[in-house]
This record gives sequence, structure tokens and C-alpha cells, in this order.
Amino acid sequence: MSEKPQVKSSPSFFNNPRNRSIIYQLLLLFGLGYFFYSIISNTLANMEARGIQSGYDFLFNTAGFDILMSLIPYDATNTYGRTFIVGLLNTVLVSIIGIILSTIVGFIMGVAHFSHNLLIRKLATAYVETFRNIPLLLQIFFWYFAVLAALPSARQSMSLGEVIFLNVRGLYFPGLTPEGGASVVYAAIAAAIIGIFVLKRWAKKRQDDTGQQFPVLWVSLGMLFGLPLLALIVMGFPFAWDIPYLKGFNFRGGVTVIPELMALALALTVYTGAFIAEAVRAGIQAVPHGQTEAARSIGLKEGKIMKLIIVPQAMRVIVPLLNSEYQSLVKNSTLATAIGYPDLFTVFVGTTLNQTGQAIEIVFMTMAVYFVVNMTISFLMNRLNSSVALTER
Repeated sequence: MSEKPQVKSSPSFFNNPRNRSIIYQLLLLFGLGYFFYSIISNTLANMEARGIQSGYDFLFNTAGFDILMSLIPYDATNTYGRTFIVGLLNTVLVSIIGIILSTIVGFIMGVAHFSHNLLIRKLATAYVETFRNIPLLLQIFFWYFAVLAALPSARQSMSLGEVIFLNVRGLYFPGLTPEGGASVVYAAIAAAIIGIFVLKRWAKKRQDDTGQQFPVLWVSLGMLFGLPLLALIVMGFPFAWDIPYLKGFNFRGGVTVIPELMALALALTVYTGAFIAEAVRAGIQAVPHGQTEAARSIGLKEGKIMKLIIVPQAMRVIVPLLNSEYQSLVKNSTLATAIGYPDLFTVFVGTTLNQTGQAIEIVFMTMAVYFVVNMTISFLMNRLNSSVALTER
């Protein structure tokens, strides 16, 4: 007599692990939502009881105060919303300058750690150990009060060719005022940048297929400077020079870099560069020593070994660390308030908050900006990390 096959009974709804996990996550989400709803409701009720206004209507009110530096036209008659934009652009500016310069300094010092020259190697070590262990705020004060404040007055400015001037009030250099036909030059610059990206991808594919290298660096530099130069010649240099000149007790015209920006950018560069140098050193040491010996055995020079063998493999270790350092640099830029650089934190959370009292709205907007900026950096660095990761064939 044959036995009947046993039919597997499916677990009940609540005994299913997948269903239970969904229920627990929904309960957690509901709990968090109720928690924040309670906090916000209580805060708004307390603000209303004390006669404190809420909302974002204050952004359309006249600010009534000047800002030391602005990348867009601004005066005291503009709104608080414009102060937000001014502070945001100033924060982005110092962050970009710091990221670029600290990366250059960090890579130079990280590679210098492996130099055969004892003096260079010791200098790189001293740089890292010194500036990495001094608080960033003290470094900002050092550059601002000890270095830049010791510069001469405007009338005794240090000059280069009577067109670039450096004094206690800042750095002044010639600017360019666009005229008719300048858009052609801008288009040439954009075309050169796009061409460089296309050239780089083509050269990489060509090297993967044939093993032959292409001088991407020199051709890219030629495109970056050659195309705009050709456009300048064709359009008859459609720009007018705006050279700074001394009038009274200060300079007028040209481009001005205030000492607050210089001090903050220098401090962020030197401080973050020390950490990036350590990341570069760790990445290079992570490359197996046999790779270097194999490269030397086929007659490659030290420069080629570093460029073609070591650095490409070290980048998979360096890039994740760079992501963290770049985000830390953006957050550290809020220390600008100590010397009065008008970044987002100083202008918006400082002056605007003191005048309007809209603490919740202002702090929320500022937090959202730093979150978005850092998430953007994280996204770009994760994309870069994917491109340098080791892939199996």
C-alpha cells in the first residue's frame, strides 16, 4: 500500500520571516514618524504661545546688513534669501579651493614619503606629524593673525609687475571683463573639457586593446589651452583688462581675495593635506612589493613605475579615504566664523538668525545644505571608487 505524499504546509502569515521583517520595519517607521511629529508639534505650539513666528516668509524680508564678500551682486537692501545664497556660494568656493589644493599637497607629500632622498622623506614626515596634530582652529588663527596680519599696509603693498598686489587687506590681481564674442571663448573652453573626457576614454580603450599608451596629459593640456587661445585670436581677444589701482587707502578694480578667505583656505589645505598624505602613503604601501620589483625587472624607470603600476593600484585604497577627508573639509569650513569669513554658517546661522530669531527654519536649511553637499561628494567619490576598483576578467 503506497503512502500518500506529504504536502508541505506553508507557514502562517505571522510566522513568515519576510512578513515579520516588513511589519517590524513599518512599526519602526511609524514610531519614528510619531516621535518627530510630536517634537515638531510641541515646538510649534510653544513658539506660538510665546509669540514667536514660524515659517519661511522671513526670507523675503530686507536683510539690512552688508556682507564682506559676495560672488553675486549684494547690498544691504537685499533679502535674507539672498544672504542664504551668498553664504552658500562662499562655502562652496572655499570647499572647492580646499579640496583641490589639499589633494595636490597630500599626494605630493604622500609620494615624497617614499623618496630615496633622506631630506625630502624627513620633510614629508615632519609635515604630516606636525600639521595633523595641531587643531585646525589654531592653524586658522596662525595664518590669519600671525601671517596675513603681519603684511604691509595698502600703500606699502608687495607687488609683482605693478599688476598683482598683496597687503594686509588682501590679494589683488587683474580681472577680465567680457565683451562681445566672449561666449565663443567660453564655448571653446567647454568643448576642450568635453574633448579631454572623450580622449581619456578613447586612450584607455586603446591601451586595453593594444597595450599602447597615448600621451593623454600633453594632448589634454594642448586642448585645454589651445582651443581657447585659438578662439581668443579669432575673436580678437573679446575681454578688457581690469587692473587694480590704489585709490586713497585701498585698491580699486581687479579681483580681490580677502585675507579671511586666504587664511581659511590655507588652513584647510595644510590640515587636510596632512591626512590625505597619510591616505596616499597607506595606499602605496598596500600595493604588493613584488609589483615594484617586477616593473624594475623589465627596465621601467621609477617615475613610470609610480605612475603606471603603483598609483593605479593604490587608488582603490586611497579613494574611500579621500571621500571621508573631503566631507570633513566641508564640515570644518564652518570654523570660518572664528575669523569672520562670510560662509553659510557665519552669514545665515550667525547674523540672519540673530536678527530674525527663526532658529528652527535657519538651522534646518543650513543642515540640509551641508547634508546635500556631503551626499553629492559621497556620490561622486563612490562613482570614482567603482571605476578604480579591481575587476576580474
